[in-house]
Amino acid sequence: MELKIFFLGSGCSAPTKARNLTSIAMQYSGKVFLFDCAEGTQQQMMRANVSYMKLDSIFFSHFHADHFLGLPGLLATMTMYERDMPLNIYGPKSVEKKVALAIEIAGIMPCFKINTFEIKKGFLLRGDNFTISAFPLKHNTSCYGFTFKENDKIAEFVKEKAIALGIPEGPLFAKLQHGEAVKFGSKTIKPEEVLDYSKGRRGRKVSIVLDTRPHESYIENIAASDILIHESVFASIDMDRALDTAHSTALEVAELANKAKCKKLYLTHFSTRYEKLDALLKEAREVFPETHIGKDLLIVNLPLNPKERVVDN
Repeated sequence: MELKIFFLGSGCSAPTKARNLTSIAMQYSGKVFLFDCAEGTQQQMMRANVSYMKLDSIFFSHFHADHFLGLPGLLATMTMYERDMPLNIYGPKSVEKKVALAIEIAGIMPCFKINTFEIKKGFLLRGDNFTISAFPLKHNTSCYGFTFKENDKIAEFVKEKAIALGIPEGPLFAKLQHGEAVKFGSKTIKPEEVLDYSKGRRGRKVSIVLDTRPHESYIENIAASDILIHESVFASIDMDRALDTAHSTALEVAELANKAKCKKLYLTHFSTRYEKLDALLKEAREVFPETHIGKDLLIVNLPLNPKERVVDN
């Protein structure tokens, strides 16, 4: 199943000629998820060829202006084009008031249902084959990071073995695929009789952290991410500024990714003071070589993980 990540912007606080403000879109299983909605997000979605009309949910890390001000325009455009499917919006405390304010600013009466949910630590959304969860960060306001986790595939169902055992295709197949024993006639068929555990596959994991001081409190949440997307507002030379504003440096983020045993790191959310990002990339790669720049309109396709035996905890 295709999993695509769209970097719709990479700037912090204010846009520049080269950078829109930071928002991340994710496309999976026919759904689009948006993490923060900065100014210009809907236009960046058009440029990236990701449909805002197919948007299922928006997840706000917090309500600072550079993460939120794109919402009124996005809702207005959806209304203009007569969106007819519900939109789910998740955010910290006061999310319902913030969405009401966005509607008021846009001067619209949405023609579709908007559901708001206050973010708390833990699972936010459970799909058929994935979860999206939240964890608190260390910023100067209530702020959350997010993890998308595809379900692990414990084993591969071997249809031929099931047929050889005389099991008819249908609901019993599905139960066995999900690891349940089934009764057929006088026999009880156990999952291990028809499953090949050597062909299990770990589900993909993407963690998104868009405003914070790096802190060990969320290492367990981002641990073993296939991709960690993390704000990197400053280079180490500007550590004082990072401390004052509760942001991260590229070096700190690389150290965090290393401790969390992530596979790849994408830096984003850069200060306007850096026209070029070579210094940030260099200091991060000295600690974590698989570091990349999450620049505007970069699209990352995350392939399936290799097949391996997966222990069901």
